[in-house]
This record gives sequence, structure tokens and C-alpha cells, in this order.
Amino acid sequence: MLPACLRKLTTFASVLTLALVAGKCLAQQQPTVAPVRPVVDDYYGTKITDNYRWMENMNSPELAEWLKAQNTYTREILQSIPGRSELLTEIEKYDNARTVVDTLQAYGGRYFYLKTLPGEDLAKLYVRDAKTGADRVLVDPERFRPAGASTHYALDFYQASWDGKYVGYGISPGGSEDSVMHIIDVDTGKDLPETIDRSRFGITAWMPDSRSFFYVRLQKWGPKDPPTARYRNSTNYLHKLGEAPEKDIAVMGHGITPQVELTDTDFPAVITSPATPWLVGMVRHGVQNEAPVYVAKLSTLAGPKTPWVKVAGDDDDVNSFDFFENTLYLMTHRDASRYKVVSVDMAHPDMASAKVVLPASESVLRNVNAAKDGLFVQELDGGIGKVVRISYVDGKAQPASLPFEGAVGELFTNPLENGAIVQTESWVRPPAYLKIGADLGTSDLQLIPKPTIDYSVYESVEVKAPAADGTIIPLSIIYKRGLQKDGARPTHLIGYGSYGITIDPAFAARRFPWLNRGGVLAVAHIRGGGEYGEDWHNAGRKLTKQNTISDFTACGEYLVKNQYTSPAHLVGQGGSAGGITVGGTLTQRPELFAVILDDVGLSDALRFEVSPNGPPNIPEFGSTTTPDGFKGLYGMSAYAHVKDGTPYPAVLLTTGINDPRVDSWQAAKMTARLQAATSSGKPILLRVDYDAGHGFGSGRNQRDEELADQYSFALWQFGDPKFQPAKSPATKAAGE
Repeated sequence: MLPACLRKLTTFASVLTLALVAGKCLAQQQPTVAPVRPVVDDYYGTKITDNYRWMENMNSPELAEWLKAQNTYTREILQSIPGRSELLTEIEKYDNARTVVDTLQAYGGRYFYLKTLPGEDLAKLYVRDAKTGADRVLVDPERFRPAGASTHYALDFYQASWDGKYVGYGISPGGSEDSVMHIIDVDTGKDLPETIDRSRFGITAWMPDSRSFFYVRLQKWGPKDPPTARYRNSTNYLHKLGEAPEKDIAVMGHGITPQVELTDTDFPAVITSPATPWLVGMVRHGVQNEAPVYVAKLSTLAGPKTPWVKVAGDDDDVNSFDFFENTLYLMTHRDASRYKVVSVDMAHPDMASAKVVLPASESVLRNVNAAKDGLFVQELDGGIGKVVRISYVDGKAQPASLPFEGAVGELFTNPLENGAIVQTESWVRPPAYLKIGADLGTSDLQLIPKPTIDYSVYESVEVKAPAADGTIIPLSIIYKRGLQKDGARPTHLIGYGSYGITIDPAFAARRFPWLNRGGVLAVAHIRGGGEYGEDWHNAGRKLTKQNTISDFTACGEYLVKNQYTSPAHLVGQGGSAGGITVGGTLTQRPELFAVILDDVGLSDALRFEVSPNGPPNIPEFGSTTTPDGFKGLYGMSAYAHVKDGTPYPAVLLTTGINDPRVDSWQAAKMTARLQAATSSGKPILLRVDYDAGHGFGSGRNQRDEELADQYSFALWQFGDPKFQPAKSPATKAAGE
């Protein structure tokens, strides 16, 4: 079973604000106008004017003052919406009607998982005895909050040892993901003395002895270093429990391991298992899915001098692996867009003679995990999650019997134990953890109590929307039974479309209040994602990114044409890289949507690579250092395509001030440009959370508050009578 940190290494893929007391006088009548200071860049003969380049300095007191003023104005507007308080109460009711359990691991006769009970804000790490079923809190992140501090602390990652006696876990403040690693003794519940900072990507693997582990550590980042230095020269170390981290031995890194090819932007991961005498090294090129793979005998481990042997290079298109005894199993899309699984003998690795273990088919392969009794492979078949087991003995592939058609959100195996554990759910069925037995049947582990709400009243359908070029785009539609398609339903369309990531069916109870009001929730499975494999990903990447935007608008058109809604009742939402999607929709088709929700969005793609997280994302989006790179980035940069005098829809942009993935200046620049350009009179609001980052580590209360703001904003713009503010000066200025 590969640790979660490897998935974090492939994708870098909110919100408690300074709320004003209800009824307070609305003193600020207009959003603060941002100064215009043009900077002109010449990209291969194309001149681009950037009026707000000055905002890219996140240490600027002027920017801090402007952000605070914008957020104050936004809070005044949102707090003045009459139905918001009632809607928030309903969202909280539904969100607290269930216990959230995720990120399960099972080692040494114990289950480990993150759990958030009803009424709790943040997830805690629990441990449960597999025989007795008794569980207890192992790590409560709240204990790390200094007395009197307003900033919250959250769990970023955890990894249990093979014998289940120790857990390494990361804690960071305010959604920053700036993790400090701690190691806890599970039996005593006490932390070991050592801590490791700069450990954002956590443990890549415990050694078979369960007394030492490999982990990735970022270099020290000083105030004089450029922003782009943050993720350069990360190194994989070996740490032995009880020893000082500064004495840890470097095992793989740029300039450290001459036999392993690494650039300064690569992320090295070292993996081992008690079921094999081998080490496996993987080199992640930022967010690129394909990664070179190396092997070495565990007995030859010698820090930088470990004799690594290259198994697969970039051209072998490997993006996932696991191993058992002397065999390495690799998932690759070489000559197989939807992936296949091949195997090599680690003693004599040769990709040219690799054996096909699971051939390519109509299903998209997602993960490959080794258990004691076979190799378990996660598949996606027409949006439905499936799991097959491949016998080590005869190579026969047999499907597991899952109880209903939905998503497989997690697949866990332990190479020391038979079977697997899967987490399943759908748009309208809550999640459960199921144990897959020897007969490939399943049994519920009873880790997640059933919600206390009636979810049988909701249903979903899967449809196909034709894109501009004729490509058929999958579209999921969720609503309350008895929906009347009168062309006026409040409809919330969500899209992403990057990194080959899929938006799988998920039971989001806190969105049910929207459905209860006759609303529709729709999810567009657009190109750039991974719904149909690597070809689908590449069809919405770099120079083909326009497909991602066009697919999203096509899904909006489908909802209008088929009488679910109308442009006056349609809200489009995208977050992070999904900011490219909704930003492009906003600038290209402003008449199609009444509202755009842009969450921690990437708006100015042309300038992304000068930010800390920019260099690792070059494999996905490109670089302005080449003509084609500029062409692709310019095409996907919504900020560069905002036009003066355009009647833009209402827009609510959000950012977390501690965001390590998309700097807050991205949202700031987009807000300033839209406020200056729009002629519609509709509000352009910027919501800043000063105790959040990219959304990771945000608490339940933060997420509920944000959702209440977004839905209230949309219903106000749709003209819902219950959400119309009094005609105060501020709401008049915002378009009322």
C-alpha cells in the first residue's frame, strides 16, 4: 500500500473570516479601488499589460490594507443578506448529522483513521483495536494551539508503522500546510522527544523494523530567497526513532545521489515493505503524473551511496507502483491511455521484457496495491468504481463484489495481510468502509455510523453533454426527488479539469439544503481530468486547455437546454486549478452564468511560475520561457482576458491568506481587474480568510460558513425573495 504522501507529491490540486455583528451600520459604501500601476511584458512579440503587478508582493503593507478593506466590505454585504443566517443553521444541521471518517490505515491489528464527530470542528486521529472494536483519540490537533491563540492547528498527514506501535503525523497552523512532524507511541499516547520541521510531504515509508522511516524534507527557506526556491532541492532522509533529525542520513536528492537523475524541482520518495527485500525509489517531477522508478536491495542501503538501478524512465509513463517479494508491479499508460499493469523482476529489471499483468480495457485503472493474497487494482468504469484482485499464483483477475454502484474513494492493502479495505459512497449514499474477504465478498467494518438525516429523498442521474467539438462530456446531476424541470431551478455547476484528477461521487450532506430549496447540483467531468484516462487528461492540458473551458460551458448549456435552469439561475464554481475553468468561462461566456464562485483560483496563469508553487506545476501548465508555453498560459489566463466595459456576472472570489499553493495575490489581482472592468453593476466581492490556506486543514465550521456565504450570494443574485438585502448604501453599491 503506497502512503498518502505519494498522492500529495503528485498534486498540489475555507473559511473563518472577520464577521461583523449583524445589524452593524454599513459604513463602507464602495469596495476600495486598487491603484493602477501598469507593467508591460513582451512575450515573443505579444505585449501584455498588467495593471496590478504590485499586488504580487505579499509582504506589501499596501496590499495587506487593501485585502482587509475588501474583506470588510465583503463581510458587510454577505452579513446583510437576510436568509444567510437561517441557511447557515440548516447547513450546519445537515453537516453535523453525520460522523466523518476517512484516510484509513490498518497495521498491527489496529485501525487508524481521521474522525470528526457531529458538533466537532476538526478531525482527530483515532486508533481502534481490530478485535474489540474499541477506539480512542490518539492525536487531537487542538492541543497544539497556544493558549489564547486565534489560529487553529490541523493534522496534515499521518503514517503508522508496520507493527502499529508508532505513528508519524504532521501539524500546521492556519491551513498553511507548513507541517512539523511528531512521532507518537500508540501504546502510551505520548510523543517521542524529536520533531521534524519542513516535513510537508511526510513519511514515504517505514522501514520493516518499524523503528525508522523515510521522509521528505524541504530545504530551509530564508527571507532573502526568491519565492520560487520554496520547493527546490527537497531531500529524502532516513530517520531513526529517538535520534536528532539534523543527524538524519540523506538517501535520495538533487546533487546527493549521482546514480539517480534529479533536478532541483524534483521530489524523491523512497519506499520499502516487510514483504520484500527491496527498496523502491520514485522521482516526482513536480505535479507530473509520470515518474522514473529505481530499485536497490535493502541490504545495500548506504545513504547517498545506495546502488540504485533504474527500472523505468519518463518515457515508460509509469505513475503508480507496488511490490511484493521480488516482483515490482507498475501502472503505466504507455500504449494504453486508460492504463495497464505490468511486472518486472527487481533482481533483473527490464521494462522491454515486462509482463502484462492486467491489460488495458475500457476501464481506467486508478491504483495498484499489494496484499498478501494478491494484487488489488482500483478501476473506474463509466464513472463507477470497481476493484479486482489478481492472483500471484495464476495471474487470474477476479472482481470484488461491491454492494452498490458508486465511487471507490479509498483502497487500502497491507502486504502482511490478506484482502483489502475499500471506502465506498455515491452522490446520495453515505460512505462506508468495507473489508474484502477471501471470496471477494464484502463486510462493513462499522467504522462510520449512518447519518441521522433521510437521504432517500435525493437522487442522481448521469448524462452526456456534447462539447463544442462534438466530444461527449459526462455530467452528474443531483437533486431532490420530484424536481420540476421548469427552466428556473437554482443550479450549481462545479468543474475542475486538471492533473488527470477525477471528481468522484461524494456524499456531501451539507449541500442538501440547496437541494431542499428546489436547487440542482451538477458536476462536469471535463477534459483535463482523468475520467477517461491519459488522453482525456492531455486533451485539457497546456495548448489544449481551451477544451476544459469549452466543456464546462457546454455542460452549462446542457442544463439550460434541458430545462433544469436558465442563465439567470445558474452558478458556476471552480477552485484552485478549477479557477482556470471558471475564469475562462467568465471571460468567454459572461452571459451564460448569473454567478461565478472562484475559490482559491489560479487566475493569472502567466505569472504562476514566479510563485512558490509555480515551478512544480510547469509540467501541467507550461512555462513562459518557451513560445508554446506562453501561448498555452496566455490562453488559460483569465486575468489577461478581462475586458473593460463588459457586463460580467456577479463574482465571489475566495482566498486563504496562508495559501501555499495559490498565492492570495492571484485572487486579489483578479478582483481588482474585474471591479475596474465590469459594466453590469453586479457585485465583485473578495472573501479573505485569515485563518486558512488552500482549504486543507480548514475546519468544519469554516467550510460551513463559506458555503453559506456562497449559496446566499447566489440566491441573492437569482432574486430569491428570502435573500434580498435591504437597500442600504453598501448593497446598492454592490448591485442591489
